Amino acid sequence: MDWQDLLTAVAIYLVLEGVIPFIKPRRFKEFAARLSQLDDSQVRRFGAVSMALGVLLLYFVR
Repeated sequence: MDWQDLLTAVAIYLVLEGVIPFIKPRRFKEFAARLSQLDDSQVRRFGAVSMALGVLLLYFVR
């Protein structure tokens, strides 16, 4: 893997992260408000599951 692959992945991530706030800004704000009320352990669990799914996807793609 070289720097171009890494920067391409970051660029795709940023595009995907921006889709929902662009299309549905009100719903995104509601989601962010609900997310801020969760316990830290729940947010960590969500982050861990998200990372694990990303690693699995990367494993199968590569």
